[in-house]
Amino acid sequence: MECKFITDFLAPGKREAEVRLAAFRHDGNANRTIVSASSVLNLTGLAARTIGVVVLRWIHGIPFGWDYADDTTIYTIELQHRYKTGPEKYDPNRLQVFGMYKRENDRGADEGGGIDVGSGRWVAYQSGNNRSPIGYVTIPVDRPSDNDIYGSYSLSAMQYCVGLPQSRVPEATEKGWAWIRGSNATWGRDPDITEPYFGV
Repeated sequence: MECKFITDFLAPGKREAEVRLAAFRHDGNANRTIVSASSVLNLTGLAARTIGVVVLRWIHGIPFGWDYADDTTIYTIELQHRYKTGPEKYDPNRLQVFGMYKRENDRGADEGGGIDVGSGRWVAYQSGNNRSPIGYVTIPVDRPSDNDIYGSYSLSAMQYCVGLPQSRVPEATEKGWAWIRGSNATWGRDPDITEPYFGV
């Protein structure tokens, strides 16, 4: 089989992914059993944000389509992925200051708001009981780099997946073959069907 998908927001050392293909047999009663899997491919991204394109070719080793002997057993193939590194929760190079803060569109001291420092209280407020908190505030940067954009990496669902005879995909192996553009990558662990759920 051949599978194609795209990646985004991978970042070396911050947001790296590992992916594999896995085949499952379903008995028609919401039960499934893993029957084969490819090796794990580690995707690390590049120094600058780049949309990655990945092609996987794999010999899945399952019968074509479904078992003709009955009308309940079917097979499915999944593209499974999870974090290998990340996601980062913060950037250790970002600076913070400690102080009182408010939303930019809330009333300030010159508009009837102010700071109450009397009677031992030190609370910034805009009006009434609408009080802003005191705490650490991250100093914004004018133009954040791609690596400063926090959050998850993105991986599309299988954009293209088709079963083909081996003569059409000669690179396919039982461990898997990959072509990658827009990301660095290395092969990781060998196939392991004792790990049906590729969870965190």
